[in-house]
Amino acid sequence: MVREGASHVLLDDIAKQIIEQLQEDGRRPYATIGKAVGLSEAAVRQRVQRLLDAGVMQIVAVTDPLQLGFPRQAMIGLRTTGDLETIADRLAEIDEVDYVVITAGSFDLLTEVVCRNDDHLLEIISRLREVEGVVATEAFVYLKLRKQTYSWGTA
Repeated sequence: MVREGASHVLLDDIAKQIIEQLQEDGRRPYATIGKAVGLSEAAVRQRVQRLLDAGVMQIVAVTDPLQLGFPRQAMIGLRTTGDLETIADRLAEIDEVDYVVITAGSFDLLTEVVCRNDDHLLEIISRLREVEGVVATEAFVYLKLRKQTYSWGTA
């Protein structure tokens, strides 16, 4: 791993292979990963820790909102006035918001929310609108999820 500029990390082929192994199965033993990439278990452990410390990746449990009692999901586009970073930080503090991104185009920000039902979605939209600087919202309710992947980024 080599830092390039202020925030970009260049990954060697081994680091990319380790990431791919963990994207397939985040609980894969380091010894198994080591055999696949040609390193010892200890070397894989050290490399994974460096990737985690550098913020290149996280190892987390990805849940299915439907299975957890959150059958309603939506992407909400927001138009704002004022400092985008501050507004984005305020939106990120809302528990039901699982994704906040500053965008270019017809929306200043996009947020993804998970909800118990339509009433809960309405409540969340109301809370988003209360954030200082939010001028307008537009909700895109998910009817069916066809694809969700976390396997990109190493090619």
